[in-house]
Amino acid sequence: MLIWLVELSEYFKFLNLFRYITFRTGAALFTSALIVFLFGPTIINSLRIRQGKGQPIRADGPQTHFKKAGTPTMGGLMILAGIVGASLLWADLSNVYVVATLLVTLGFGAIGFYDDYLKVTKQSHMGFSGKARLGIEFVIAGIAVYFMMRTALASGVAGSTFGSSIAFPFFKDFMINIGIMFVVFGGFVIVGAGNAVNLTDGLDGLAIVPVMIAAASFGVIAYLAGNVVFANYLQINFVPGTGELAVVLGAVIGAGLGFLWFNAPPAAIFMGDTGSLALGGTIGTVAVATKHEIVMAIIGGLFVIETLSVIIQVGFFKMTGRRVFLMAPIHHHFEKKGWTESQVVIRFWIIAVGLAMLGLSTLKLR
Repeated sequence: MLIWLVELSEYFKFLNLFRYITFRTGAALFTSALIVFLFGPTIINSLRIRQGKGQPIRADGPQTHFKKAGTPTMGGLMILAGIVGASLLWADLSNVYVVATLLVTLGFGAIGFYDDYLKVTKQSHMGFSGKARLGIEFVIAGIAVYFMMRTALASGVAGSTFGSSIAFPFFKDFMINIGIMFVVFGGFVIVGAGNAVNLTDGLDGLAIVPVMIAAASFGVIAYLAGNVVFANYLQINFVPGTGELAVVLGAVIGAGLGFLWFNAPPAAIFMGDTGSLALGGTIGTVAVATKHEIVMAIIGGLFVIETLSVIIQVGFFKMTGRRVFLMAPIHHHFEKKGWTESQVVIRFWIIAVGLAMLGLSTLKLR
């Protein structure tokens, strides 16, 4: 919104600052963090009063989790307030990629909110119907991918099939055009990312820090991919307009920092599906927009590991009646093995940093 002030830079030179993505990214980070800090306590108190018993605790989970009973959930509302508020102020709202990303963020957040609402009111882990939830997620993601694909096709920068092609890391020119099926592929990436972060969100601070690490990594990627000079130098795909996504991801980092203040052990509030689905969807959308869907599997490798642990556990149990892990997702397995919650969280953060560095290294390996 404030980007229009650039038009007045002829009279007030300092307003040229609003032209720069780097400045607006930093401003979005600060603004979103401030929003969460200022309104966080009010939101937490309101949710605590309305939810009563708070988020239900799994009966088969680690014993240490029972002391968390009564902690309110839906903390994602704080995060969404920071992201949307800061993005409306600092991002270019005429940018299709920004609009598509916010559409997914709010859409997935709404789905997560309804799921959290059902769990809290029923005091059960059985929330929104899984099939219905995934179906709605795919519709939202598909719409966003379609418009991003059309925008990339219209740019014509890398050929008429660029928008519907899958790019591969380590190869500067190798792309596979899949046509309209790119909507399905992109939708799968976004829905997968949303649910992967959702599965990871099981311990205080476990999901939010890796999300911020991924957001920072993709903020760099979005900025570079949206700048023709840097894109050509690194020999990555130039996607006009994606640089603006760095502003949105700056808001994600700021909102994450603000939320972590209240989510640090012992947590005053849980993120819930409201936040985890929205944040995962945001990262997934940026990955699709910047043509770094495969790189996301590296940068967000921790989320992939968590998801695979659930798939392996369920699949193996159905086939043999036995379990591979003591409990899934895998962070609970390590808790069952005797790791403290802080040990699991900090060690998983370290893994997330390492994977992010590995993912970013693909930018130069061509």
